[in-house]
Amino acid sequence: MKVKFLLLSTLLAFSLSTSVLQAKTFTYSQIHKMPKSIEKDYYIWRFLSQTTTTAPEAKSIIHEASALNEKLRTAYKTRTGLNPPAIKLYHAETTPEKVWRSRSKANKHFKQGLAFLKQHKPEQAAGHFDIASKTYIDRYNIDKSLFWLYMSTKNETYIKLLRDSCDVNIYTLMAADTINGRYPKTITESIWKSRTFGFDIEDPIDWAKVKQKMNAGVDLNDLADDHRSQECIGIYTYLKARACNYTDSYFPMPYRDAMKHMSPQRQALIYALARQESRFVPASVSRSFALGMMQFMPFLIEHVAKEKGEKIDLDEIFNPYKAIEYADFHLDYLTKYLHHPLFIAYAYNGGIGFTRRYIKDGRNFRKGHYEPYMSMEMMENEQAKEYGKKVLANYVIYLNKLGVITRIFPLLKTLATPSKTDKFRQ
Repeated sequence: MKVKFLLLSTLLAFSLSTSVLQAKTFTYSQIHKMPKSIEKDYYIWRFLSQTTTTAPEAKSIIHEASALNEKLRTAYKTRTGLNPPAIKLYHAETTPEKVWRSRSKANKHFKQGLAFLKQHKPEQAAGHFDIASKTYIDRYNIDKSLFWLYMSTKNETYIKLLRDSCDVNIYTLMAADTINGRYPKTITESIWKSRTFGFDIEDPIDWAKVKQKMNAGVDLNDLADDHRSQECIGIYTYLKARACNYTDSYFPMPYRDAMKHMSPQRQALIYALARQESRFVPASVSRSFALGMMQFMPFLIEHVAKEKGEKIDLDEIFNPYKAIEYADFHLDYLTKYLHHPLFIAYAYNGGIGFTRRYIKDGRNFRKGHYEPYMSMEMMENEQAKEYGKKVLANYVIYLNKLGVITRIFPLLKTLATPSKTDKFRQ
C-alpha cells in the first residue's frame, strides 16, 4: 500500500507539473547554453517534461545536469523509457572534511546532553554540552550549546557568552530576555537606487551567474555593490552577509507595497519565511526545485493557482510580488489551524500533516521541565526543526521592525496552551 501511494504521489506530482508547463516551452539550444547549475537542472527538467522533446535530445541534455533529483529521473524515464545514466555530480561548494567531522562529533555530544537532561542528570548533560560548544564551528550551534549549558547549570556566565554572540537566533534572543536586555544589532538598509541595469531578478540563470562569480573568488563586497538596488536587495544583502562571514545580520524589508493591506503579524511572518527560504532572492531554485523567494514546490504552485482560478507558468513565481501573493494565500490555509509562528513554520516546511502529528503527540509542547525547549530540540525532522527555530527568531525581529514591540519569551510560553497556538489539540 505504501509503495502504491508513493507511486501515485509521484505520478500526480508529475502530471500536475506538466499541465502547468504548457504555457512556456524551451529549445535544446536554450538549455544547452545555460551554465551548469541547480537552475539549469530545473530547466532541463522542464525541457524533459515537454512532449515535443525527443528521446535523443533527452539522452544528450541529461549529461549537462549537475545532479539528478527524483523529478529529473522521472521526467527522463517518461521521455526515453530508460533509467537516467550515472551523472558525475557537480558541486559549486563542498563542506571540508574537517568541518564535517567536527559537526558530527559535536552533534553526538549535544544529543547525549539532551538525553541526560531527560534522565534528570544535569551535571552529566552539562559536560556534553560543554564539549559540543567547543567543537562546533558555526556560531548558531555554539549558541545552541551555550543556551543548554545555561539550562543545565543556571550559570549566568553562559548568558554573558550568548550576549557576546554576533548571531541573531532564538538562543541569543532568549539570553537577552533572561536579563531583560537589548536584542542583537540588525541591519535594514534603505537604498535609493531602484534597479540594477542588465540584471533580471526573475531569471534564475542570471542568479546562477552571480553564484558562479561568488564561488570563483571575486571580491564579495564589490559584487554586492554591483547589485545594490531596491529590486536586488536580497542578492545585495546575501552577498554582504557572505562577505563578512555573517558577523553582520541583515534583515531587509523589500516589496512593502505588496503587503500594505496585511496586518503587521502577516507581514512579519512572510518576511520571516522569505528570509529563511531564500534570503529574498526572487529567482532562487533549490535542489528539489522549490522555486522563488518563498520556495514553492511546483505541485503547490499548481494547487494555489487552481484554488485562485488562475493559469500560471512556473516561472511566474520568480516574480516576488506573485510569490508574496501565493504565500499569503497559502498562509490563509495554514493559519486556519495553526496560530503560532513556530507551528506555522513547521507546516510551511514539513507539511501540515507532519506538524499536526508532532504537536498532538502527548510528549511534545506540554507543561514540564525544560519545555518548550526540549520539544523544539527533539524533533527528528532535522530540517523542519532548525527551520522553525530560525523563522521564529526572524519573526520576532521583523515584528519589532514593523513597530510591534515583541519579546520571544511570551511567544514561547504560549506553546503549551493549545487554545492560543492551534486547533488540533483543542
